[in-house]
Amino acid sequence: MIEAYKTPQSEDEQKELVNDTQDTFRMYSTKRDNWALHAQEDREFRLGKQWTAEQRRILEERGQAPVVVNRIHPAVESAKALLTSKRPSFRVSPREDSDNKIAQVLNGLLEYIWQISDGDTALRNVVDDYYVTGLGALLVYQDPTKDYGKGEVCMKDIDPLDIYIDPNARDRFGDDAENIIISRMYTRKQAMKLYPMYQDAIKQSESDQYTDRPSTDREDDGELVFPEDTETKTNSVGWGDNDEYVRGYERYMKIAVNLYRVYEKYNGKEHLLEEGREYEEYKQTRVWKINGQVVEDASIVEQESEKFEREYQLELKKISEKGEYALSRMGQEHGVQYIEMQEKLAEQVEMGNMVPERMELQLQDLQKSQEGEAEQAQKQFEAQMEQLLPPQIEEITKDDLLREKQIETVKINQERIKQCVIMGDKYLYSRVLPTDKYPIVLFMNQHTRTPYPIGDVRMVKGMQEYINKTRSLIIAHATTSTNVKILVPSGSVDMREFEQKWAQPGVAIEVDFDQGAPQPVQPTPLPNELYQNENTAKNDIDHQLGLYELMMGNSDVAPHTYKATVSLDEFGQRKIRSKLMDIEAGLKRCGEVAIPMAQQLYKSEKLFRLINPNQTMSEYMINKRMVDDKTGEIKKLNDIGVGSYDVVVVTGSTLPTNRYAQLELYMDAYKNQIIDRQEVLKKTEIFDVEGVMERTDYIGKLEEQLQSLQEQIKDMEGDLQTREREVYHAKQKAELEKFKSDLDSQSSKARAAGTVFEKRLNDATGQIAKEVREASKDKKQDTPSSGKKKKDS
Repeated sequence: MIEAYKTPQSEDEQKELVNDTQDTFRMYSTKRDNWALHAQEDREFRLGKQWTAEQRRILEERGQAPVVVNRIHPAVESAKALLTSKRPSFRVSPREDSDNKIAQVLNGLLEYIWQISDGDTALRNVVDDYYVTGLGALLVYQDPTKDYGKGEVCMKDIDPLDIYIDPNARDRFGDDAENIIISRMYTRKQAMKLYPMYQDAIKQSESDQYTDRPSTDREDDGELVFPEDTETKTNSVGWGDNDEYVRGYERYMKIAVNLYRVYEKYNGKEHLLEEGREYEEYKQTRVWKINGQVVEDASIVEQESEKFEREYQLELKKISEKGEYALSRMGQEHGVQYIEMQEKLAEQVEMGNMVPERMELQLQDLQKSQEGEAEQAQKQFEAQMEQLLPPQIEEITKDDLLREKQIETVKINQERIKQCVIMGDKYLYSRVLPTDKYPIVLFMNQHTRTPYPIGDVRMVKGMQEYINKTRSLIIAHATTSTNVKILVPSGSVDMREFEQKWAQPGVAIEVDFDQGAPQPVQPTPLPNELYQNENTAKNDIDHQLGLYELMMGNSDVAPHTYKATVSLDEFGQRKIRSKLMDIEAGLKRCGEVAIPMAQQLYKSEKLFRLINPNQTMSEYMINKRMVDDKTGEIKKLNDIGVGSYDVVVVTGSTLPTNRYAQLELYMDAYKNQIIDRQEVLKKTEIFDVEGVMERTDYIGKLEEQLQSLQEQIKDMEGDLQTREREVYHAKQKAELEKFKSDLDSQSSKARAAGTVFEKRLNDATGQIAKEVREASKDKKQDTPSSGKKKKDS
């Protein structure tokens, strides 16, 4: 993949480029000599080489020890620990709303690049160089050997003394530099391992053994070793007397290139292609048209053609079966219609309303009409079958699509970075990088509008020398105070015997006082201000580096309350935020360079996983091919090669946080139901967060089940009480009903007895009435004459 972006050079152009690179390197090296000397001196000074040879000689002549009280090293380490306490957090934002999901994937991709590059270690080295020499550097590059030859985008730190910047550059990141060169001495084996494809050229290369690494006049008794020192050589021969070493050059320069912005209408993709071979190769890329739809993958073409063939045969079969059924149905209908017409006409003939010849003519006309309808239906089905075309597969090139206006191109002129790699006097290769920003990201401390910044070590070097001299003076005074000096009159004692006995306790010393008594001499006491000045100088060094005693864990200067300590720790970090802004600006530039390199390199499917600080794992997939089931269109899921993106670094993401204060903040938010329990656990240092979450979820589920069961028990208890009340009332009702039933039975018996009594009474009354009537009747019959007399009278 990376080989495809290398630009060929003719032999004459290669020689010219090699000579120009070597001349440019010598000129840049000469211009930066003073800065390189200061940077090397600052490195040595930070590591303890703080006395020059002349100063050591003078102190030893005075009987003073050249003591080093190195205050700079712990201050630099504290600042480095503060600025690199945590991994930086990148945030990628798309320039179009449609790319939001891909931006989230790019967030994970930048973290993945940081992890595989061991970015935390590289950043610590960069911050160390930033404080000491004034210049730190990270290189963003594509490593073709990683991931089993697929390649990876990586980052690594570069020694500032290996970087040669255009002396006319004024930008903090070197954007206005004509060239930036990385150059150092390699053994030939190192170079061949670094560039295994160019072993023959490296073996034949020749190089001067000149090293521009500066040497200082400060002494360290041979304890410190730096790159390209004599101690680092693998043989005892001097630098200019052997050919084991060869100087390598990695040159980056800005060039103007013609590019084509290509827009593919059929899939909505955009490409940025270089004029020349890359654009011509793009135009000759094979594509296929399946029924007018453009397909780029040959395997998909085969699948789609088989799919279309199956659909064609199935549709053809459906139309054929439908036509046969329709014609069969039409034949049946025509037959029924013919028979009905024949019977109707036969009745007319029998009735004498029609002659047989007329009947035959009408039947023939009906038959011809039916045949015409069947023929027309047959033609319609044949036309439908002809309209159903088999899948049309056509192999074309993207050049044909350009002529068909399905691809639009616009020629533009853009600035790009060209990389040239040279070993000795041999040209290895050159390529154009997909970015207009230098992949060497510079972290400048005290930027002086030149490529030669100043580090904090140089700013506090005078204070450190003052501390050393003060401490040396204090030690010398203490030595003098513990060894009393005595003024002895000449000839009063034997000096050799006196010196031997003076150091022995309880010994008598013979002295002739005629010559005068010996007089002890005490040194003048040192003022207390001298001790205070040393502490003041130490505080000045910390202040210059943006540090305070409280931030380094000094409990003597801490307040008495917890809240005050947390507040002062927060306020104390404001001083170092000026340095933090420089570091974050450089990290942002790293992200801006890494994204286009990743877009160029990662063209195929790639799965990567990230381990988060709380031990959880995130998984991402980029460039996954998918086929739309409805349209058959081939799409890429999380295609990072499309779109433009902006990168920022979350402010303060690398600074330490007070764990207890942060946990307290999250606990308050949890208690106020602003966040959930999982968010609180993320901010703790519990190792097995997922296990805790699973267990707490399991316990929570059990608690929910228990609560649910308890509620069910309560409901059941209530139901049971209700049922008991219902049973009690039912029993009462049953007893009442039983009593009512008994009462009804007695009532029925009473009514029956009453009815019987009433019937019997009625019978008796009727019998009596009958007897009365009969008696009355008999009485009337017995006295008829008396009645008649009364009437006559």
